[in-house]
Amino acid sequence: MAKVIMICGKICCGKSTYAQRLRAENSAAVLSVDEIMLAMFGQHVGDKHDEYVERTKKYLFSKSVEFIGAGIDVILDWGFWTKAERKYAREFYAARNIKCELRCISISEETWAQRLAKRNALVKEGKTDAYYVDENLARKFASIFEAPDEGEIDIVVNE
Repeated sequence: MAKVIMICGKICCGKSTYAQRLRAENSAAVLSVDEIMLAMFGQHVGDKHDEYVERTKKYLFSKSVEFIGAGIDVILDWGFWTKAERKYAREFYAARNIKCELRCISISEETWAQRLAKRNALVKEGKTDAYYVDENLARKFASIFEAPDEGEIDIVVNE
């Protein structure tokens, strides 16, 4: 039976790159909140951003069940930054008898800073559609991120 792989990690830690690698290795479908948000609204959504993110996640949870029903593994690429979100996802899939695992990307602060700088340069050059992460946004998401406990993690990915 197909399964769900949830990718957990800070903003700009390599989740999407890792998700694409897994997709290729497992013939899986990647469902990405950022991909949909950027395609629909671009860089700046304003005050509606958080509402749209939550609506997109709800849609992707539902869509993932369709893929699983078709026998396709699903990779959820959206961070799972809080303990509550990870708990909700596990309960959502358990209620549907769908196997899921959490893979947490672990990187050093130095590597994280380098990746943020690299991504921002690529965004400025128009070479990627990713979000530009200024210092305030990086600080905001760093404060939101709740590192998972060992018991929550199925696989640690050291990048």
